[in-house]
Amino acid sequence: MNSELHLENRLFPVRTALVVDANPDVDAVLSAALNPRVWQIRHVSNNFAALALAETGPCDLILTSEKTSSKQDVELLRMIRRIRPHTRLIILTDVATPADVISSMRERAFSFFSSPFSSDSLAGMIRSAAEGPCWDEGIEVLSATPNWIRLAASCDLRTAERLVQFIREIAELPDTEKEDVATAFREILLNAIEHGGHFNPNEFVEISYIRSRHMVMCRVKDPGMGFSLDQIRHSALSNPPEDPIRHATYREENGLRPGGYGVLIAKELVDELIYDEKGNEVLLIKYLDKVHGKLAKENA
Repeated sequence: MNSELHLENRLFPVRTALVVDANPDVDAVLSAALNPRVWQIRHVSNNFAALALAETGPCDLILTSEKTSSKQDVELLRMIRRIRPHTRLIILTDVATPADVISSMRERAFSFFSSPFSSDSLAGMIRSAAEGPCWDEGIEVLSATPNWIRLAASCDLRTAERLVQFIREIAELPDTEKEDVATAFREILLNAIEHGGHFNPNEFVEISYIRSRHMVMCRVKDPGMGFSLDQIRHSALSNPPEDPIRHATYREENGLRPGGYGVLIAKELVDELIYDEKGNEVLLIKYLDKVHGKLAKENA
């Protein structure tokens, strides 16, 4: 009987999510993403009320309102972290600049979404914030301007997904080019944390994002020993013409996650993909001037 009562008590919400002036769509996403047996969702009308509530008790997760500016939300995060240093805050806003996104990263926001954004992407990020281990040191801003950002990121899948979302928000590009860069960056980043960092959260990849008038460049350097593109049997690049899925068998036999198409995907989405001699550092280049991109493709 006592064990049954103990089990029942565990079914009551034990963690708190706070949502600021949520529209019905965001509220629905949050409710669907969180387990009601574990989470209680509380609503407040503005950032001042959110801060007051955080002062009275712990808030494990906070979603800001799209109606507030990202600058206001970063200031809320800064104040909340003084009293609740490990609160995970996801910024939602209608308008943002690269400088705002960088500020949110410096203050260790969990994630950042500017309108319009995908409900599925937001739901995935909420689940990541809810289910991940209690640490928030996965991304460190080493130096940053809106045109040149240097970061260090933990070799962890959740950190990788967070970083991709931040890069998506920082990239001031047309929608198609933005998704091309974000997708290619994600594939190379996942390769780096898997094969270079072995999913060890104590290892870090180095990332640079550079935006000039004519191109966007991402640099990813992993902590591994490197490899030769001609010898990576876990990648589809190594498949002979007569055996186009050989890499899949190799990955299964060696306990690697399904995949191996990352480099191929990245090569199709950017104009240049350049590895260093060691094989643990790669540059992704996307030309914004179509003439430059065409010339690069012809000379490749």
